[in-house]
Amino acid sequence: MTPDNNLLALQQEWTTLQTQFDSYEKHSLCIKLFNVAISCALLFIVNIGLWALFICAIVWLQDGIWKTFQGRIAQRLESVELGIKHYSSTKNAEGNGDSPILAMQFNTAWEESRKGAIGLVFEYLKNSIKPTVAYPHVLLLLIIIANSCLAG
Repeated sequence: MTPDNNLLALQQEWTTLQTQFDSYEKHSLCIKLFNVAISCALLFIVNIGLWALFICAIVWLQDGIWKTFQGRIAQRLESVELGIKHYSSTKNAEGNGDSPILAMQFNTAWEESRKGAIGLVFEYLKNSIKPTVAYPHVLLLLIIIANSCLAG
């Protein structure tokens, strides 16, 4: 692949990945809204008490898993951006635009960084406790606990 073709491929890959990254953000918001709706329904309409806590926790972990997938896209985006930056600076400095990374290597890069099953579970948990993921799940858990304590 010629340097100019590789740059074009990196630019196309960046556009695709950035679109996917933004889409994951929208879906994460939907997961949060779903958790608010289902937790409130279980708590205030069905009145299942602390069982709602488990459902809320499951949905929260699902959001963490979703954000982990998004994190993989972010890692590749950063690599692609670095490749584009390197290509541009090399092209300007030397007139040669060889990029340090090849375009369209998202799955290969992810597979190389994979940490196994236990590492994947820890990655999900780590992403679940990030503030942007934990909100509103933590508040829902607290509401469920408070409601159960007051009702009991």
